[in-house]
Amino acid sequence: MSIDFEIPAEAKAIREKVRKFVHDECIPAEKELDTKPLADVLGPLRKKARAQGLWCPFVPKEYGGMGLGPLANALVQMELGESMLGALALNTQGPDDASMMTILAHGTEYQKEKFLKPLLNGEKRICFSMTEKAAGADATGMQTTAVKDGNENYILNGEKWFSSSASVADMALVMAKTDPNAPRHKQYSTFIVELPNPGYRIKRNVANMAIEGPHDDVIHGGHSEIEIRDLKVPADNLLGGEGNGFNMGQHRLAYGRLRHGMHNVAKAQRALDMAVAHVTKRSTFGQLLADRQAVQFMLADCASELYIGRLMLLHIAYKAEKGLDIRQENSIAKIFHAHMVHKVIDTAIQLHGALGFSQDTPLAKWYTQVRSQRLVDGPDEVHKWKIGKNVIKAFREHGTTASAAGGDLL
Repeated sequence: MSIDFEIPAEAKAIREKVRKFVHDECIPAEKELDTKPLADVLGPLRKKARAQGLWCPFVPKEYGGMGLGPLANALVQMELGESMLGALALNTQGPDDASMMTILAHGTEYQKEKFLKPLLNGEKRICFSMTEKAAGADATGMQTTAVKDGNENYILNGEKWFSSSASVADMALVMAKTDPNAPRHKQYSTFIVELPNPGYRIKRNVANMAIEGPHDDVIHGGHSEIEIRDLKVPADNLLGGEGNGFNMGQHRLAYGRLRHGMHNVAKAQRALDMAVAHVTKRSTFGQLLADRQAVQFMLADCASELYIGRLMLLHIAYKAEKGLDIRQENSIAKIFHAHMVHKVIDTAIQLHGALGFSQDTPLAKWYTQVRSQRLVDGPDEVHKWKIGKNVIKAFREHGTTASAAGGDLL
C-alpha cells in the first residue's frame, strides 16, 4: 500500500482562496498602515473576509467559524503568515486563537456565552497570563496564588511577565496556584478575568530588540509585566475546574507552537520570494546575481529548509487528524521552524545587500521579530531536553530510537 500525500480537493480550494485574499487584500493593505488608523484598515479587511466565508478557520461552524480540521487549518495558516494583517483579518491571531480553543473545549455554557462569543465575533481580545519571572519556562514554578473567598470568589495575588497582548486585551486567562499540596501538575487553575481591573495592573510593556512599526503596539499588543494584587474573580470564571490549569495550558501552548511554525513558513516563503525577485533583476560586475552559482546555492538552502518545514507541519496535522500523539513531533517542529525562518530571512537580507540591512524593506524588521521564536512557548533548550529524554526512553524500551526520531512516522 502506498503512502498518500494527496491533499483533499476541498482543502486545496480553501488554501487557494486564502492565498488570493492575502495577496490581493492583506499585503496591499499593509502600506495603508503608514497613514491610516488600524481600525480603518483592519475593519474593511475583516468585512471582506467574512463576506467570503473566511473567519475563525479552526472554530466549528455552529460557533460561526469555518470548521476546518488540523490539515486544512495548517494550510490556511501557512498562507496567512505572509502578512502581518493575515491572521488578524480572519480573527485567528495569537494569542487569542489558542485561548478561544481553550474556552471552546473547557468552558461552561455561561463562559461561552459571556466570554467566548465576543471573541469569536472579533469584538474583544484576550491575553494569556502564565509566565512569571521566577518560573520562566518552568510553568510548575508559578507563585501566583488563588485563594477561595467563601463560595463565590477567588482572590489572586502575584505577578506575571511577558503576557503578550495584555495591553490591548479585554480579558485575560490567568493561571494561579489553588492547591500547593496537590501533585505538582494539579496545583494550578485557570481563571477568566475581565479587563480593565484594578487588581490586574500593567506595570509596563517590556521593551525588546524587535523593530516596531506603525500600530505594532496594537497589532501585537506588547509583552506586559503585570502586578496582580487582591484580584477578585467570581467562581463562575474558573475555567475547566480546579487543578486542571497546567494541562489546559500545555494543550493551549501546543497549538501556539504549531501556529508559530505555520506562520514562520509563510513569512520565510515571502522573504525567499523577495530575495528571488531581487536577484533576478540586480546585476553586479556585468552579471545578474541570479546567474551566480553562490547565489543559487543560497536559494537552494532556503528552498530545502522550507520543504522540510512544510512536510513537518503537514505530518503533524495528519497525526492530529487521526488523534495520534504529536508531542515529540511538536517539540521537534517548534525548534526547527524557529531556526528555519531566521536563516531564510537572514539569507534574504544578505542577497539584498545594503538594501536588506536598511529598513526600506520589511526584512530587517522581520529579522528582529523572529528571533523571539527560539524563546516563546518554551525555549529551544527545554524542547531539546524533552526530545532527548524521549529518544533515550525509546532506546531503553525498544532497543532503537526510531519511534522517537522519525523512524516510526505514523
